[in-house]
Amino acid sequence: MRLHRRAFVGSALALAACNRTADAQTAPITIPPLKSVAPFPVGAAIQAVHLQDPTLVRLLTEQVSQLTPEWEMKMEYIAQPDGSFRFDGPDQIAAFAKANGIRLFGHTLVWYDQAPAAFEKLDESRVSFAAAYRNYILAVVGRYRGQAVGWDVINETVLDDGSGWRDSLWARKLGKLEHMILAFQHAREADPSAVLFLNDFFLETLPNKRRAYLKLAETLLKAGAPLGGLGTQTHLAAGDQKGLIKAAIADLASLGLPIHISEMDVSLQEGGGRTERLTRQADLYREAAEAFSALPQHQQFAFTTWGLRDRESWRKREDAADAPLLFDINGDPKPAARAWVQGLG
Repeated sequence: MRLHRRAFVGSALALAACNRTADAQTAPITIPPLKSVAPFPVGAAIQAVHLQDPTLVRLLTEQVSQLTPEWEMKMEYIAQPDGSFRFDGPDQIAAFAKANGIRLFGHTLVWYDQAPAAFEKLDESRVSFAAAYRNYILAVVGRYRGQAVGWDVINETVLDDGSGWRDSLWARKLGKLEHMILAFQHAREADPSAVLFLNDFFLETLPNKRRAYLKLAETLLKAGAPLGGLGTQTHLAAGDQKGLIKAAIADLASLGLPIHISEMDVSLQEGGGRTERLTRQADLYREAAEAFSALPQHQQFAFTTWGLRDRESWRKREDAADAPLLFDINGDPKPAARAWVQGLG
């Protein structure tokens, strides 16, 4: 339908006036820097390309005390088809973190979802594959020894129904449990001081998976693996029930290990109308802050969101209307950020 230009302009001006009125009636949200009020490290995931944005760089240095490379420390980035290793991206993030007094967290060493060609081209000899596996972990962890405070060593290995562990190239070549034990041992060899994590998702919303995850952690510890912490990604949706986060954190805390909320975001793709979803999003961030703050200090490793601004979120790349993080696309704090600060107590 074609609109008369004058009518269109008039409608646009009226809409703009309404928006200005709404903006005037809604006071900007003001919060202190997250890292200044949290009694534990506050982290965010970034990519090296994000460091080219001065607005985001300023927000990062103001708000967080820990950085996780979102992509550049994953095997698909580092391990090249010819067997060489690429470190330009993670080196950029590591240098930025060091220059700004921010902790670095490594993500991730072994992930079932990634089996680069460099490994797939190895012959059937268990010895050569095992040697390459060890060499990769030693090279990556060793490069950031003394700077990376921790590593996600094994990522997303538990099946969603809790019935077992995911199939992977590493499991087929080295054994389902054995490849995990070896990964932890090699990482410890490369850096004796880094905290080594088992990291997984949906531990809040899938109780059977959470039980299987905890059972795996106990199995690794009994086998002598230097497992040092538990990572719960905490990717949620605004429609998720309240109380799930607190229940999950309480269960994870039972092992006495440090806990890392490692990748939190709250999608707005479900949960009612937009206003209701933003409210529910804020409630979940508040609950997460409350649950994490209630942990003994020695179990509060860090609280990380998977990005800082909505603009850089992986969820927004999948759905342009989504806005899962604490700060909007312009870097302004959202109701979720205010709720998170309130949840600290």
